[in-house]
Amino acid sequence: MTLFDRVFGGNDAVYGLTEAAIDNAIAQYGVDQAVAFPHTAYSLPCYYGVTGTKVSNLGELKEALGVVKTLMTREKRLNDAFMSGVATALCAEFIEVLKYINGATPYEEPCYGHLADATIRELGVPLVTGDIPGVAVVLGKAPTTEDAVALIKSYQAQGILVTLVGEIIDQLAEGGMTTGANVRVIPLGKDVTSVIHVVSVAVRAALIFGNVTPGDAGNLMKYTFERVPAFVNAFAPLNDVIVACGAGAIALGFPVVTNETENIFRVPKSLIVQEDVSKFNATSLEARDIKIKIAKIDIPVAFASAFEGEIIRRGDMQVEFDGSRKDCFELVRTRELTEIEDHKFTLIGPDFDAMEVGSKQQIAYIVEVAGKAMQSDFEPVLERKFHTYINCIEGAMHTGQRDMIRIRLSKNTYEAGFRAKDLAEVLYANIKNEFDVVVDKCAVTIITDEAECSKLRQELAVAAYNARDERLDSLTDEAVPVYYSCTMCQAFSPSHVCVVTPERLGLCGAVSWLDAKATKELNPEGPCQIITKERCIDENLGRYEDVDEAVAKFSNGALEHVTLYSIMEDPMTSCGCFECIYGIEPFSNGVAIANREYAGLTPLGMTFGELASMTGGGVQTPGFMGHGKHFIASKKFMKAEGGVERIVWMPKDLKDQVAEKLNKTAQELYGIENFTDMIGDETIATDPETLLAFLTEKGHPALGLEPMM
Repeated sequence: MTLFDRVFGGNDAVYGLTEAAIDNAIAQYGVDQAVAFPHTAYSLPCYYGVTGTKVSNLGELKEALGVVKTLMTREKRLNDAFMSGVATALCAEFIEVLKYINGATPYEEPCYGHLADATIRELGVPLVTGDIPGVAVVLGKAPTTEDAVALIKSYQAQGILVTLVGEIIDQLAEGGMTTGANVRVIPLGKDVTSVIHVVSVAVRAALIFGNVTPGDAGNLMKYTFERVPAFVNAFAPLNDVIVACGAGAIALGFPVVTNETENIFRVPKSLIVQEDVSKFNATSLEARDIKIKIAKIDIPVAFASAFEGEIIRRGDMQVEFDGSRKDCFELVRTRELTEIEDHKFTLIGPDFDAMEVGSKQQIAYIVEVAGKAMQSDFEPVLERKFHTYINCIEGAMHTGQRDMIRIRLSKNTYEAGFRAKDLAEVLYANIKNEFDVVVDKCAVTIITDEAECSKLRQELAVAAYNARDERLDSLTDEAVPVYYSCTMCQAFSPSHVCVVTPERLGLCGAVSWLDAKATKELNPEGPCQIITKERCIDENLGRYEDVDEAVAKFSNGALEHVTLYSIMEDPMTSCGCFECIYGIEPFSNGVAIANREYAGLTPLGMTFGELASMTGGGVQTPGFMGHGKHFIASKKFMKAEGGVERIVWMPKDLKDQVAEKLNKTAQELYGIENFTDMIGDETIATDPETLLAFLTEKGHPALGLEPMM
């Protein structure tokens, strides 16, 4: 039996199952029954991406199956095999979407099934920064439970995002391994058709970030091959359906590594036989050309970005350092080279083994740095990295910043021998590795003594934070000589360019002007480059000849003009990693804002996902723009159209997050007290008519402004 026979046979089998499933669903529900995956703007994302057609009901799904049939050609050529693989994937999507009819929830823990659009956007930043260097799709049953755990842990230690299909899910549970999106090991489902949910992630990445036109299958597959670093590990024995699914993966550019040796025709760099399962990792990374940078840190537990979202429950907690109850802080201090002994660790107070199990304690850590190129402006940049560093420790959880931090250590991590010196080692090693251009020496002091924490928090830390805040408050767009570009997201959105200014951070919410400045210093040829602002065309719009020239250069000619302060005239592009989107709400003459975490409907008649589907991909969309949360309170927020007084609606949770700073901005600019009380949210209205009535009652200023359209 040839590889073609196996692919075609597997495709025919899945097609038959799909046809029967659709016919049964029509018999039960009728042709008008709605079908779509939840929490996505793309209905059936894979079919929509390949054909450009959105399926909305069972009748249309039946018609779509006829389109899929046209892909099932039977010449014994590789292209025919690959297209039959794509047809198999689309059939799998049809089978899976039927499970969600009438709002059904077919998957239970630990399995996820379909992943929402918001999840894909959350993955955007770590994928472009390399924190997630690749995506593994692991299918079937490993030879032993030990093999399964060893393979997945090896990927986890490298920061690889792992998705699981089949019996390996049970093997990991048997081996006591924690799974879940928060540790980047995601069980999709037990049926082989659930593999489509990771294929859907790749397809939606092309639509969200790549500005790929739905229906342009050629560019879709080119994008997934070049920009989605995924691969498949398939354990023997492989049935024909799995072989057909593998052909679909290869069509998208994802190599398949298997230990199957029977009836397998090897395809160089695409279908690779590796009989030794312990070598799956190395073989897969080589096939996908994924380079892993791992700096070994001498601590008794694993350290990897895969643990960044790990949650430590109270019952699993050894000790908690809680800045809301105790005096805690984290601080970076710039010193002279002669004042620091490199790699020195000092502990003031008891170590973790002298603390009562489950207790709340105080902690402070002061990281002193020195270097010829080090600047005090870089201190908060280094300090913000502590959140990532500590969360990458297996069994550690860090939230907050400055003197409002909270750290939990798990019992397992403590029992492995993790102590204060190990925390210091994590901070030291990462600062020296990541900031070696400016940091020549680094010393870490950890304080757990209650009296000393209280004393230093007031005398040292709070004073330093206040001084920084005064400096940051004086950083306005007008006060600095240059802006910076950020092209980090071009790994996924090839034409997108952020212009980062003191009053407008990157739309991902992660890159401030100081961050961009530090990035330029640390990596002179990197994603953040200087943009001069000497030739102003229109100050109100924020239009500069220099900025236009820069974005034209950095977007490779895709953009010609960008304004910094307008949503209507040549607005900045949006990649897809944005924290929020704001768009025109014509009834009230203002704008509504939705953040990624909000799943409901907005007064614009769209969800966040639907708004994002028309806003991302590195294109200019007048009237809509992605942005970071902190930009909402900026005095430059859509300044050309009137500023923050145009904001008429946002989700309540987001409104609560930005209320203090937004109220301060509205007070300073317009003399309005408690401006957020005038802004609607989902508890007040999600339709424009009810929202307008609320705004009229409150006397919202947007109602009296010049029309935006």
